[in-house]
Amino acid sequence: MHVTIPKVAYYTVRSKGKINFEYFCRQILIIAMQIVFASNNSYKVREIRHILGESFSLLSLADISMEEDIPENEPALEGNALAKARYIFNATGLNVFADDTGLEIDALGGLPGVNSARFAGAEKSFDANIEKVLAMLGDTEKRNARFRTVIALILNGKEHLFEGIINGTIIKERRGTAGFGYDPVFVPEGKNITFAEMNLDEKNTISHRARAFEKLREFLRSNVPPCNKDTV
Repeated sequence: MHVTIPKVAYYTVRSKGKINFEYFCRQILIIAMQIVFASNNSYKVREIRHILGESFSLLSLADISMEEDIPENEPALEGNALAKARYIFNATGLNVFADDTGLEIDALGGLPGVNSARFAGAEKSFDANIEKVLAMLGDTEKRNARFRTVIALILNGKEHLFEGIINGTIIKERRGTAGFGYDPVFVPEGKNITFAEMNLDEKNTISHRARAFEKLREFLRSNVPPCNKDTV
């Protein structure tokens, strides 16, 4: 990658009030880092762009003209995330990350788990999935659950995994209209409102996905190429 930096930056003394070339260079390299998010879910893409901010050049599958539905046939979240990332990397050679998220409910033996998106059928209907979960739980008072997100990153051909977890409770009826998936029936631990009643800023301070992607963001920032005249 070649990024043009003003020559004055090379020779500026590093002192208070002066441009620090190394810092300046790293910020530009971070912004210039392009990475694909292996998802066509517009809700998730919006949420992840919000979490990562403008630190990286994030591309969705639509941005690289890949509209096909990537197979998700693995028995665990880790396997699905890796399978999606590998699919895009093998097709494009681009740095890529993919995630898989599951809602794990204690009273249902960990269901819907890896099948959370398709729990009520291949249509991936949010409403149908929620209805099935509420029907299976019935009137039980044991409604402990957790959301778990696993991210698989392939950066320069090497694979890495990151995880984020949030514990909470499944309530008996929907509340809120924001978010997606099971958000209207999930109240995170320590809160009295559902994810669907939170604005994006509030949700992204505590959510499973935010916790996993914060680990990803810090890892990417720490793996920016070193700054010197050969890298810019």
